Amino acid sequence: MTGRSRLTVLAGPTAVGKGTLAAYVREHHPQVWLSVSATTRRPRPGEVDGVHYHFVDDQRFDEMVRDGALLEWAVVHGRARYGTPRAPVEEVLATGRPALLEIDLQGARQVRASMPDAFFVFLMPPSWDELVRRLVGRGTEDEAERAARLDTARVELAAAEEFDVSIVNDDVRRAAEELVSWMGSPVPPTNRD
Repeated sequence: MTGRSRLTVLAGPTAVGKGTLAAYVREHHPQVWLSVSATTRRPRPGEVDGVHYHFVDDQRFDEMVRDGALLEWAVVHGRARYGTPRAPVEEVLATGRPALLEIDLQGARQVRASMPDAFFVFLMPPSWDELVRRLVGRGTEDEAERAARLDTARVELAAAEEFDVSIVNDDVRRAAEELVSWMGSPVPPTNRD
């Protein structure tokens, strides 16, 4: 590939499976570069610094914001901050390699403001009940955090029409292959047209 590639932004509500989908893409489509976000939250069991996230303290995150080193950032679920380091994204896009950001709705809106030519994909759950089941089933949040995440998810689901396309995550392999197929499309049809 030569020339600058188009950035693809994947967003959706909590527990919809964005991370699982990104992991599938990472394993089965190594040509796709996946951004690694910075976060102030603590690692979950099995998460590796620099692979799943760049785990940073509040002071370092403040420095990144101040220095303009983040393409986007947000406070998520009223708790931890997450952000996308800008330099790695710009470097990969300049090489022509397909690039994927897996971020939340707030971040997607910020990227749209700074990179309107990016391709925006919204990941949908098969149903609300399935989204709740996934969140409860992963067992990584206490009851208060689950409630906060579900409140946020209701708002996020209403934003699907802001995205170019929506993909239902009813099967990880199928949804990931659909995502990669859209990434390879020259000018895909959009929800925004």
